[in-house]
Amino acid sequence: MSSRRRDHGSLRFTRLRLQNWRNFSNVDVALSQRVFVVGPNASGKSNLLDVFRFLHDIVSVGGGLEEAVRKRQGVSKLRALAARKVPDIVIDVELGGANGATWRYELALGHDKQQRPRITHESVRRDSRLLFSRPDESDRSDPERLTQTYLQQVNVNKEFRPVADAFASIRYLHIVPQLIREPDRSVGRTNDPYGGDFLEQVAATREHTLRARLKAIASALKIAVPQLSELELVRGPRGVPHLRGRYEHWRPQGAWQTEDQFSDGTLRLLGLLWAILEGGGPLLLEEPELSLHPEVVRYLPQMFARMQRRSGRQMFVSTHSPELLLDDGIGLDEVLLLTPSPEGTTAATAKAFPEIETLLHGGSTLSEAVMPLTRPRSAEQLALFGD
Repeated sequence: MSSRRRDHGSLRFTRLRLQNWRNFSNVDVALSQRVFVVGPNASGKSNLLDVFRFLHDIVSVGGGLEEAVRKRQGVSKLRALAARKVPDIVIDVELGGANGATWRYELALGHDKQQRPRITHESVRRDSRLLFSRPDESDRSDPERLTQTYLQQVNVNKEFRPVADAFASIRYLHIVPQLIREPDRSVGRTNDPYGGDFLEQVAATREHTLRARLKAIASALKIAVPQLSELELVRGPRGVPHLRGRYEHWRPQGAWQTEDQFSDGTLRLLGLLWAILEGGGPLLLEEPELSLHPEVVRYLPQMFARMQRRSGRQMFVSTHSPELLLDDGIGLDEVLLLTPSPEGTTAATAKAFPEIETLLHGGSTLSEAVMPLTRPRSAEQLALFGD
């Protein structure tokens, strides 16, 4: 394994600062190895995860700043409605490595008269030493340079490439079971976060690694799906890969089913387990509890922790599930609570709420202390719909 791979693989996000990003006017929070993002509907959970997706997009092959902004329908769609005196969008992240090195990347965006994105500030620091700051003299003499970050330019990012590599290693996953079931699921899709080419990714894995992962996944899946005793990859007549599971029942040999017969919950959990076993950079998960039984959901944090000890992978998980926060092993600094207001959504760890700590000392679970704060106001009014 190259030193470059070791460097970026050991980096994780330790702090996030935002200004005017979507519905966040001002955010400054420390980040743990696991981050559980909770909040009311439309408070910005997906938008918070999208910060990290955006950083990935600006350094990805075929991506870049302009493409990352275009995918999000322009700077004006990214800018918080509450933005006033300082209209620029600011993303400021700190990363830490196992070797003790600390990095800080800052990016501020505006747009020109044609609504094209323009960098108003970009800088990288390592251990507080400034490596570069833009705009520089070259930018001022050629403003078109401000359409590209230094981070995405291989010819200039050598000194701070570990940051670019760390961003490139970010993975977002939100499996849509129907995409996995479609016969032509992989057409036009590569590394699809919704699972369109999931089985193609599985099939591309080396045989020894593939067998080991499927064995581990089958073992974990058996807890949620007790009848499932075996899992394997097979290829159809046209060479199309399929997952096949053997289900035990009254017949001695059991029965085999392919992914088109798996339940939504089985497919979601299977995709989640595979992603965790892959290792690599930060993993972004949106509502992993979907389609899963609450008794399975409550043990997901323990599974995350066990897999993280093996891979060292940082995880960001958005959730509406009270069961997901029932695990006693979740710390107050691991829960990020979003609170919407007319001036934009705020974000703070549960540690910043004295009332949460008071409830915990009184015997409440973390779920009982946190989840009521995410409850929509006047939710009971929905019962009156149609009157």
